[in-house]
Amino acid sequence: MSALMARLPVPLRFALRELRGGVKGFYVFLACLALGVAAVAAVGSVRLAISEGLAREGRAILGGDAEVEFTYRFPEPAERAWLHARTQAVSETVDFRSMVVADSPLTGQVERGLTQVRSVDAAYPLVGAVELSPPMALEEALGERDGRWGVALEPLLIERLGVAVGDAVRLGAQTYELRAAIDRVPDAAAGGLGLGPRTLVLTEALEGSQLLSPGSLYETEVRLALAPGDDPAALGRAFAQDFPDAGARWRDRSDPAPGVQRFVDRIGAFLILVGLAALAVGGVGVAAAVRSYLDEKTATIATLKTLGATGRTIFAVYLAQIGALAALGVAIGLLLGGVGPALIGPIFADSLPVPALFSIYARPMLEAALYGVLTALAFALWPLARAREVRAAALFRDVADPLKGWPATRDLLAIAALAALLVGSAVALSGAWLFAAWFAAGAIAALVVLWLAAQGLRRAALWGARRRAMRGRPALRLALASLAGPGGETVGAALSLGLGLTVLAAIGQVDHNLRQLVADELPSRSPAFFFVDIQNDQLGRFLETVERERVDSVETAPMLRGVVTRLDGVPAAEAEIDPDAAWVLRGDRGVSYAAARPEGAELTEGAWWAADYAGPPLVSFSDEHGRQLGLELGDTITVNVLGREITATVANFRRVDFRDMGINFLMILDPGAFQGAPHTHIATVYAPREAEGALLRAVGGAFANVTAVSVRDAITRVSDGLGQLAAAARWGAGVTLLTGLVVLIGAAAAGARRRTYEAAVLKTLGAARGRILASFALRAGLTGAAAGVVALAFGALAAWAVIVFVMDAAFSFSAASALAVVVGGALASLLAGLAFAWGPLSARPARVLRARE
Repeated sequence: MSALMARLPVPLRFALRELRGGVKGFYVFLACLALGVAAVAAVGSVRLAISEGLAREGRAILGGDAEVEFTYRFPEPAERAWLHARTQAVSETVDFRSMVVADSPLTGQVERGLTQVRSVDAAYPLVGAVELSPPMALEEALGERDGRWGVALEPLLIERLGVAVGDAVRLGAQTYELRAAIDRVPDAAAGGLGLGPRTLVLTEALEGSQLLSPGSLYETEVRLALAPGDDPAALGRAFAQDFPDAGARWRDRSDPAPGVQRFVDRIGAFLILVGLAALAVGGVGVAAAVRSYLDEKTATIATLKTLGATGRTIFAVYLAQIGALAALGVAIGLLLGGVGPALIGPIFADSLPVPALFSIYARPMLEAALYGVLTALAFALWPLARAREVRAAALFRDVADPLKGWPATRDLLAIAALAALLVGSAVALSGAWLFAAWFAAGAIAALVVLWLAAQGLRRAALWGARRRAMRGRPALRLALASLAGPGGETVGAALSLGLGLTVLAAIGQVDHNLRQLVADELPSRSPAFFFVDIQNDQLGRFLETVERERVDSVETAPMLRGVVTRLDGVPAAEAEIDPDAAWVLRGDRGVSYAAARPEGAELTEGAWWAADYAGPPLVSFSDEHGRQLGLELGDTITVNVLGREITATVANFRRVDFRDMGINFLMILDPGAFQGAPHTHIATVYAPREAEGALLRAVGGAFANVTAVSVRDAITRVSDGLGQLAAAARWGAGVTLLTGLVVLIGAAAAGARRRTYEAAVLKTLGAARGRILASFALRAGLTGAAAGVVALAFGALAAWAVIVFVMDAAFSFSAASALAVVVGGALASLLAGLAFAWGPLSARPARVLRARE
């Protein structure tokens, strides 16, 4: 071993010998790096596990190798024949919303519940199996028995209706027997978010139910099983070429649930950036730990300088030590965040709504390791560069702050290069480069502002300590003087705790505003129900039925659904549009028609067509979304409605505000554009809450095919979704805050030696323990409160930018969340300070002062 050591370069030999003494003083260093790396690695591993799960189970999730979706129609015979001729198996399912009704034996009343119905054929499912309770084959659960068809409902719906297996339930005008509860359907993730629990029924059993009448709102999904080696994407291109006007949407097993994947990618990118914020906070801890360690090594460095060691040798010795410890910290983080999910994830995999293939993935671990190494080097380089400048004279002097000052220009350039590489890596690898760039800019700005605030606090403390008003308040004066003094903990505490609180403050304000947007900012007069699928011949009777109840008002409009296929002649997939409007082209959109301008419609440009207009199709488009799509007056937009391409010229733009919860459409065409097209009507009914039950019973009893959507239930589902997102964001922010607390504790521990000397001097001068303790407490509390105030200001600014520019909503400041951040910051700093105050207070002054001689 000694022979091997002798062959090593001198700096490395010195570094290894010092490391033999253990990692005392570097626990904070290791904890900060490990937490940040673990956060980034864990989020990246979970995101990749879900992506790999979706890819591996893509065929099962989709229900086949490919799917063709037709909007509110069944495939034409030619389309069906084309698909059957080129595939091994075909299954047709129909997806729509409806009301399920039952005479509940439990309540003795007629109960109704909104449900997402999937009607299937005998071939369903092509892949996987439906799991039912009690266990039985799907054909047994849904088939005809004793003249009655069967259905299967999700347990939540069964509980809501108060029925049991064997009871009768009604869909539309047809009565069915409840045969089983749905435990699992293999293609649940591909269906997206429904407005109600799932119901399974055979498509042939819907005959006579009046639910799939012409113009009703439903989607037909044709699942395809291909021969081995067939390319589903190529088959999709061929279908589009042979049926260019079909208006069908094609997807295959490579991307079975695009909505789920987009959500996972976005929330994953956000949480990785929050993990990087934790690393940034950890970087402050790294710098503080390295500085504290090198402070204690001042005598060693001075001795080496006296013996002829150059500044370069000193730098190399301690850089080797920092590098070795950084590797250890990164390894611990990778073990926690990379290996941990692979071991723990399978335990929770079955409870996830999407498949996840948990394993050890190299990419997120490599990314996390890169971030960890760059962070350690970028933040450690400053104190390392200053250690190189320690003079041999420091060995014979009691230097208060040997590492004070600025590094050389070459070192500043190296630090800047490492920081740029760290930010550039985060932007390039996050998967959301624009968001990552803004996030990185915000984090850097927050660090700068917090550093400036710490300097301002020091100056303010110095000014306050000298005021006449401080006479007679020795504890407060001592606390202020300590905050202002050199080598204090003000800067480190403000940076570490402040950045963690900034992230938490921003998330708290965003969460408050999103909830207020859903709850408080809804119009004071919002509808009780949306009623859909009202047939043309039912409209008059529907209005009569509704108006007999205690309702305030009713609004109706004809409704169709269409897919935008071209914008001014350019295929929608190739059009250059604002990313905020991509959702308009992603699926089918509501379309209506009107001869006269709807009441309350405000035109922003152009004019409405004449009531008796009979020319080429014209369209009125939402002003905001039309501009985002790049449309101008006179441009054309092509919409596929029920398999028919309609190209309309933009006649006017109008203001549309979906937040008023009324009937709003992106597109309203002239009546002639839909001449003879089958369609239904939608109605919004405004009624007091106490009248909702009677209204629902009246409409449900008179119109079996009409579906009621409760606005209150829809808002609750949105609020629950926002709550889940906020919870995920708070967990991410919690890692950042935890890292900040570790840094804060480390700073308090590192300052124990200085506080011990300070307490000894004060005791010698006659100060009581209580007064010294009060001074320490005030110092810590003021530092935390100042960090909290700055974090609150910067976090509120970040939240304002998200709400105003991303969510396009008005910002509202949450005082409760703000108070929690400031009080939490002061309390955290106070507790950390007090935890390390008892040792200095109990030390004997004579022993402490004698040791400094």
